[in-house]
Order: sequence, then C-alpha cells, then structure tokens
Amino acid sequence: MPRPEVNRSGEMEVFARVVELGGFSPAARAMRMTPSAVSKLVARLEARLGVRLIVRSTRKFMLTEEGTTFHERALRVLADLDEAERAVAACQIPRGRLRVNTNVAFGRHFLLPLVPRFSKEHPGVQLDITLSDAVIDLMDERADVAIRVGPLRSSQLVARKLGESRTAVVAAPDYLARRPAPDHPDALVSHDLITFNFARHSDSWPFKVDGRRSEYPAHGRATVGDGESARELALAGQGLTRLSLFHIAHDLAAGRLVPVLEAFNPGDVEEIHVVYVGHGGRLPARVRAFIDFLVAQIDLRPFAKPPQIAARDKASV
Repeated sequence: MPRPEVNRSGEMEVFARVVELGGFSPAARAMRMTPSAVSKLVARLEARLGVRLIVRSTRKFMLTEEGTTFHERALRVLADLDEAERAVAACQIPRGRLRVNTNVAFGRHFLLPLVPRFSKEHPGVQLDITLSDAVIDLMDERADVAIRVGPLRSSQLVARKLGESRTAVVAAPDYLARRPAPDHPDALVSHDLITFNFARHSDSWPFKVDGRRSEYPAHGRATVGDGESARELALAGQGLTRLSLFHIAHDLAAGRLVPVLEAFNPGDVEEIHVVYVGHGGRLPARVRAFIDFLVAQIDLRPFAKPPQIAARDKASV
C-alpha cells in the first residue's frame, strides 16, 4: 500500500511555532489556522513518530524528552531550508564574471559605450570583454555570450537577433578627390580596395547590375583583420572599403566617408545576433540580464535603410 504523502517541513514548522508561542491557539492565530487543525496536525505527527511530543492539559504545556529532541532537530532543518532558499534566491541576482566576445566594430561603437550603464544597473556583474573579429567556440574559450555579425554557423548555440544592417562601399572625400568615384562596379579594378584577411571573408563584393545580383572581384591593396581597421584606413584616404552601416553611420552623417556605387547596392543586410549556450533553457542570472539589456538598449533599425549622406556631400556623390 503506497505511503500517504507527508509534508514533513510543514509539520515541523507548525510544531516549532506551537513550542515557540506556548500553545495551539496562539500558533493557530500566527499561522492563520484553526486551533483544532493545529491540534490534529500535532496528533498526526505524534502518531506517525510513535511518541508523545507534548504533554498538555488545561493549565500545562510541556515538551517530553522526545519532543525536546525533535524540536531541536526541527529548528536545524527549518534553518537549513531557509538558508537553501536564500542561496537559490541569491542566484537570481545577477552577479559574477560575465565573459563576452564581440567583433571589434560592434564592441567599440555599441557595446563599450553601454558598459557604464550596465554596470550601474548590475553592480554585482564583472564584465570580461574580448574584441575580435575571429569566430570563437564559446565552450573552448569559456565565453558566456558572443555577438555575431553576418550569417550564423549551424551550432548548438541559442541565438537572439539584435537587428540587421545594410552594407555600403565607402571612401573618404580625400581619396575621391584624387581618384574620381567609380561609376560602375567594373571600375573597381582601377581603384585601391581595403579588404579582409580573416578566414570567413569573401574575395568579391555583391552588386545589382541590370536587375541581377552579381559578384565582382575585390582584391585589396590593403587587407586587414577587422572592420575597425578597414574603417580607419578608409578615413585616412587609403581606398574603398565595404562596411556595415551600423559601423560607419556617424562617419557618413559627418561627411568623413562617402558612399559610392549606391545605384548598384543590392540592398543586402547583415544580421546581428547575440549567441549563448542555452544550458537546457536555464540561464545564469548574469547572462539573462546582459542579453535582456542588449535587446532593450540597442536599436539597429536606422541601419537597415539606405545610408544617410552628409548634406554637403550629396551633390558630389
């Protein structure tokens, strides 16, 4: 015959309150129960244990030797339960080291400026941030979160989309003063290009010509390992480069960089995700807090539209 379920911690709590307050009636009032319910619970407890715990009469209330032993042990158990609950509740407060990996451009232009605000909201979290355009293995590098720009590889990681950004071929006005802007993708062969040397880069740039998307060879006079280096070289007038608008929007608005070949821009976008190990659907509080913070604070919608060009440069582009 199956043993009936017994709420032993509940029994201990009621018994401890009876002893603390010196009677069934005051314990019943404190626990919002009826005196008879408290009395029956203690009687069931005694019957289950096979001993008398309390000697009671109309005038006397006294613990037996067994009652004293049980009371002492019950207080320890209840204290341990309280401590366990406090420990679990503490785990829901974001705290501890959070390792974040992001590409250089996103890190410098979006993540790092947000660090003071995040740290103020979550003072118990210590951020450990690495900026690199290399795609890392989160498990191997012991990273909690990574921000990825571009197509995602098939993996066991969980991804949450932050937004998307168009791309544009750009150059500095100084470069275009020396080398007139190309009027067709075919003209790229006569220009200095700034391209990338990391493993997942493409040796071609996409354009839409005669209504069809085509890939044009893009062999750089200078090659770099991250988008921020490409931006810096373009600002220095070293040539044309192709970057996401989220990376260069301020430069375009200020006229430091100018889009070229926009008539042939295919309008493709790069998706930007925050990725993390799912942990079976249960995330540490620090990881959840960081992801929710990014989603709330980062708005990439303006960069999914055609580039905004500085007013003084529109006539010359």
